[in-house]
Amino acid sequence: MRDLDSDIFLGVFSGTPDMPSRTYHVPVMSKQVLASLQPTQGKLFLDGTAGGGGHSALLLESGAEVICLDQDPQALAACQERLKDFAPRARFVESNFRDAEQALNKIGETRPLDGALLDIGVSSHQLDEAERGFSLMREGPLDMRMSPSAKQSAADVVNTLSAAELTRIFQEYGEEQNARRIAAKIVEVRNTHPFKTTFDLVKTVESVAPRRSAKHPATKIFQALRIYVNDELDALRHALNTLPACLAPGARFAVITFHSLEDRIVKVFFREHSREWNDRPEWSKPRRNPNRIFKLLTPHPIAPSEGEMQRNPRSRSAKLRVVEII
Repeated sequence: MRDLDSDIFLGVFSGTPDMPSRTYHVPVMSKQVLASLQPTQGKLFLDGTAGGGGHSALLLESGAEVICLDQDPQALAACQERLKDFAPRARFVESNFRDAEQALNKIGETRPLDGALLDIGVSSHQLDEAERGFSLMREGPLDMRMSPSAKQSAADVVNTLSAAELTRIFQEYGEEQNARRIAAKIVEVRNTHPFKTTFDLVKTVESVAPRRSAKHPATKIFQALRIYVNDELDALRHALNTLPACLAPGARFAVITFHSLEDRIVKVFFREHSREWNDRPEWSKPRRNPNRIFKLLTPHPIAPSEGEMQRNPRSRSAKLRVVEII
């Protein structure tokens, strides 16, 4: 599994003359997103992961209206500041995209959406801010919460869960081969020195799994903890199941993922809900798929261009999948 976050953790995201290294959000595959969503004047879109407003700005510049969601209040504030000149066509709601339907109700929006975009994962700004605790390359509190409402920080997780549960988290969300050894070491260390900072965890992982390649041995551990703390995969599954009901016939639903765990969920969901026929060995003939709600527009995921990957290393593992509501 290639995790794009690891490129940023390892300092690859260093910037270019036209892309500052500490930018809040560089919109990934902007041309592909616009071509997929087809924004025009009068259309209504949901950006479920607005971040610093990169993708939202592109949609607004095309004349569309955009409802910008983000569970991170810092990100939403930056988005609102960036897009203030687009008012009232840009509206902002602090919300996880899993609760998009409730967010629309909150602002009294009853129109069906003409499109929705989810850009899954951690932002470069969140990694840049040491106090957020996302980056293993910067010392800060071991936090990793995208939303203030998240129940547990990463420090809470590593200081309280059993070795067995930590092993499961590292295996399931990080696909870490040394999960059992790392979990056992964490439990041993915390008995005398509870984990407080990102570097506390980095040093413990390094003591069990020394660095032998460009990828830091703690990369997958940080990824797994971030996914667990923010319940990212369940949030994605919930959004996939509920957002289509908010979309008009002919609307486009686009999702950008950055690692195989997310992409697999999106790929399977889009495939199972766009297939026209189901067939099983025990059936005499194929049957129409009662769960079909999509037309699949991307049989294979759209990837960024070589030029974009060079300009913006964050895009390297990005995959864009798009469906149309039928």
